[in-house]
Amino acid sequence: MDAKSVVRSRTGRLIAAVVLVVTGAVPLVVSGAASAATALTVAQALAAQDGRTATVTGYVIGQPTSASTVLTSGFTADTAFAIADHAGETSTGRMLYVQVTAAWRTTFGLLSNPSLRGRQVTATGALTAYFSHGGLKNPTTLSLGGGTTPSASPSPAPSASPTPAPGGTAAPGTYYAAAAGKTGPALRTALHGIIKVQTKLSYDQVWDALRDTDQDPANPANVILLYSGRSQSKTSNGGGANDWNREHVWAKSHGDFGTATGPGTDVHHLRPEDVSVNSLRGNKDFDAGGGTVAEAPGCYTDADSFEPRDAVKGDVARMILYMAIRYEGDDGWPDLEPNDSVANGGAPRLGRLPKLLAWHAQDPPDAFEQRRNQRIHERWQGNRNPFVDHPEWAGAIWG
Repeated sequence: MDAKSVVRSRTGRLIAAVVLVVTGAVPLVVSGAASAATALTVAQALAAQDGRTATVTGYVIGQPTSASTVLTSGFTADTAFAIADHAGETSTGRMLYVQVTAAWRTTFGLLSNPSLRGRQVTATGALTAYFSHGGLKNPTTLSLGGGTTPSASPSPAPSASPTPAPGGTAAPGTYYAAAAGKTGPALRTALHGIIKVQTKLSYDQVWDALRDTDQDPANPANVILLYSGRSQSKTSNGGGANDWNREHVWAKSHGDFGTATGPGTDVHHLRPEDVSVNSLRGNKDFDAGGGTVAEAPGCYTDADSFEPRDAVKGDVARMILYMAIRYEGDDGWPDLEPNDSVANGGAPRLGRLPKLLAWHAQDPPDAFEQRRNQRIHERWQGNRNPFVDHPEWAGAIWG
């Protein structure tokens, strides 16, 4: 430190700021009311997880993917980074997980900027859990070092709830900017490029994700089961009779991806469901008709197809359409595609597309589905289902 100036009033109270000049460094600038001089350490931020707004300075360690896992190479998304008080920290218990919302990903996402690892950053946001771990969410400022603003200044961060967009239910900030004005194959390509940037969950993490994404609006201790519609305790999951388990709406045998990290753990198509109803649906394609399903009123099934209840027909359709756009065969997983068949077997195909498109139109996104999409985006995977936000895009692609 080369200089320090203090100005006092007649009463002796401190009224002026401390001016710091660091030899060889870029002058430090922090936007907002908080300054680098008042920034918390990571340890202090971890001890103050009460929702308050605060500024924290630390060193970027890597990309958090769970409460106990932080990637230090091979980054998979631009949605979060972990910081610590020491650049060589290895314990996740001494790291703060910082959410990187859409407005900041170009300059602070680790997938796009892997060289950020090891650098000091300053973040201002809400001190609250992220990935079920001490975190800082919805940042209002992010800066390098003690506060150097990046040359590419981001636009204001979007609010937690997406704002309505013309022609669609919602569009969070500039998330879909690359798809604007496109249709047909060009739209499909643009959407794939957008939504493939995601945090990938383990199969065990899916349990916690579903307890959050499918929470009963009337009872936060419960989840809503997809096909049966039953509200059931979040803790009654497992393999026993009347437990709930993880239903793969795009049946995992249709492409043979199992439960490995990737399409097998993508929460956009995983839903809680009664064990026996899940088993009854099995890997059947979707179509109308059949006999009634005793434990799932409004659902029907026969030897080769399953029909969900009316209230979630559109939800099922949009999950299938999401999977078709997200998994195009360019990342080691099969190229998934809906078709007009109920005899797809183990092929990476799922039917029937005409019926799914009809269900999509019949049952538009509701508040439950929109909340689910938002929670997956902001808390779990960092990506969205475009057909929940823009229902019209289904017709623009599959017409």
